[in-house]
Amino acid sequence: MGSESALRGSCLCGVVRISAKTKNNSVGACHCSMCRKWGGGPLFAAECESDVHFEGAEYISIFSSSEWAERGFCQKCGTHLFYRLKQERHYAIPVGLFDGGDQWTFAEQIFIDQKPSFYSFAEKTKNLTGAEVFAQYSAD
Repeated sequence: MGSESALRGSCLCGVVRISAKTKNNSVGACHCSMCRKWGGGPLFAAECESDVHFEGAEYISIFSSSEWAERGFCQKCGTHLFYRLKQERHYAIPVGLFDGGDQWTFAEQIFIDQKPSFYSFAEKTKNLTGAEVFAQYSAD
């Protein structure tokens, strides 16, 4: 998986279709308070660079959720389409959008210091605090 071929998928109602090349077959979970408020739980996403294409882009609304990032969603059905860094054009695409689904490996959890105590995952993953995530991006 990754850069070899694009994955395809869509929103719940199908008016927005996505084609994206992922960095690899890893899934990360974000436990930050914004992701949990946005989706009612952690965001499970695949990392993509700028090679993300949308059909039906006229149905996409974008919310600027911070100085550095924005979130896209379908205007018709409300499906979450992406979390995107404004400067780098880096996308985190919810893995549930992609057709298929068994090819993923749960590899990383970020903002682990904001994860509520009422849930946990059995998989052993790399765990980063919010400070570690910000330090990783400032080092680039």
